[in-house]
Amino acid sequence: MTIRILPAIGDPDAARAVSSLLSQLPDAEPAPAVADSAALLHALAAAQGTGAPAGGAPAGGQPSAVEALPEVVLVHERIGPAPALELIREVALRFPAVGVVLITTDAGPALFSAAMDAGARGVVGMPLGYDELAARVQSAAQWATGVRVHLGGAPETAPGPAGTLVTVTGAKGGVGTTVTAVQLALAARAAGRSVALVDLDLQSGDVASYLDVQFRRSVVDLAGIQDISVRVLQDAVHDHHTGLGLLLAPEEGERGEEVDDRAARQIIGALRSRYEVVLVDCGSQMQSANAAAVELADLALLVATPDVVAVRAAKRQVRLWDRLQIRKAEDTTTVVNRLTRNTEIQPPLVAKATGTQVARTHVPAAFKELQPCVDAGRMQDLDNRSTVKQALCALAGELGLVDAPSARQGRGSHRARPTLTGRKRKAIAPGAAPGSGGIPGQASGPASGTAPGAGARFGARRGSGAASGGPGPFDPSGPYEEG
Repeated sequence: MTIRILPAIGDPDAARAVSSLLSQLPDAEPAPAVADSAALLHALAAAQGTGAPAGGAPAGGQPSAVEALPEVVLVHERIGPAPALELIREVALRFPAVGVVLITTDAGPALFSAAMDAGARGVVGMPLGYDELAARVQSAAQWATGVRVHLGGAPETAPGPAGTLVTVTGAKGGVGTTVTAVQLALAARAAGRSVALVDLDLQSGDVASYLDVQFRRSVVDLAGIQDISVRVLQDAVHDHHTGLGLLLAPEEGERGEEVDDRAARQIIGALRSRYEVVLVDCGSQMQSANAAAVELADLALLVATPDVVAVRAAKRQVRLWDRLQIRKAEDTTTVVNRLTRNTEIQPPLVAKATGTQVARTHVPAAFKELQPCVDAGRMQDLDNRSTVKQALCALAGELGLVDAPSARQGRGSHRARPTLTGRKRKAIAPGAAPGSGGIPGQASGPASGTAPGAGARFGARRGSGAASGGPGPFDPSGPYEEG
């Protein structure tokens, strides 16, 4: 949804600052600033079709007149000649389908309450910040669009909820960032959600290699476009046969410099308006584009392996984000990859060292399961019985990307539960003692005629298993087999 914004700012310095920030907003279409209250009312009246700033709104009930108005009007506190609050009240009364946001140096409770009483939809404090301005403009635009639907506007203009944005960043190269991003995207798509997978590892992205994709368009093709329409987005996004929408990194790594933070914000905003889930592979090197993605993310994942080098790299990454005011450590979730029972560095230590939250689901070390799919470039063909795939599906459930039942298929079955070592529990047939090696369905108790149920439950403990030379029921090698 394109948001049309009309700033009403008399101060030239403030007007330049606001225009600079508005140019970075995704899907924003800012108009030149008007210098006073009379010019604002005249511009709104002309847009609505009355032709003059006279009282009332004769054409207000017509859908075309309502839709011609800007969604958001920004009013500076020193607009003049009319006081800002009186101007807001008049705009709210004459043009009820416009969301008004007040820009002020005093954003205290008293002024906030007075602005709300006058009809403002938000207050932004100065000096201006991108996040606060973007949030207030988006909120006012959604409110204005909803009002226009009730006033007779087209129902299709109603804003839908923005898609969930998830970024996956590696603490260092080779920790499994792309595999994690691809499998999370596939899990969300398998749950029935529309998913876009974006490769913002602009110099060395490998999403295309992991999914066996030959492509011509890339994220660079969207960098120079000011208004990304649905048609333009469709031309750049590759429709994969798995159902994923892929926006890939350029084949020539040097072209990645064409994608700056403004372009990244605009591209991500366009994707979120079309897809329910947007997953971004940010690689391990921070640039302006993927830094903007991490800043906007609803969920920011940091992938690390349980070794000293990777944990130190994760700590450096978190500190970098904090210094650049991209993201706080407590708002970051670390995913521990390639974890084994014998690893000295366990997840609690990773959480303590990095200051981040650590996902409850850990991914086991089982490269043998991944190697055939990685070599073939077909990560979508990874076996559903793979412990890595099961762990990443569980992680998707933990993050809310899939419904809980989809993430926990076969919860009651031993065979469906992945373990850190990649072992699978051996199914024990009814009537067979654990570790006795008996044929399923045959009693393995002593030959004294003990009932099959009792023999299976107690016979081995009382000597039947030991007497036969087999392992006891509590032998750790008994109920397991190597996966």
